Amino acid sequence: MNIAKVEAGGKNIAVVSGSEILIGDVQSALDLMATVQYETGCDRIVINKSLLSESFFDLKTRLAGEILQKFVNYRVKLAIIGDFSVYSSRSFQDFIYECNSGNDILFLPTERQAIEKLSMLQ
Repeated sequence: MNIAKVEAGGKNIAVVSGSEILIGDVQSALDLMATVQYETGCDRIVINKSLLSESFFDLKTRLAGEILQKFVNYRVKLAIIGDFSVYSSRSFQDFIYECNSGNDILFLPTERQAIEKLSMLQ
């Protein structure tokens, strides 16, 4: 796992990259938050969808809700980047829409857009 710290709009944002799945369950999400906080002091994270378990994107598993609730509880803003058009589930598309309408969790196509949006959130 690599963590790069970038500054945008007066906010520090951690961009997490890697070649293997980093979030597969609630505990690994908590571990990621703790690691990012410890190494960078950032409470805003950008992560590629390829670093999340595929079961995250199946709402029937409830994994997405459980994980994202932890980010909200710990006041960590998260942007997940990638191509989400591959998920044809209407409920998942609605989930993305609802998340993007809020101030904590974002699903965006590019790292640049994610950094820009996270820098504007309160």
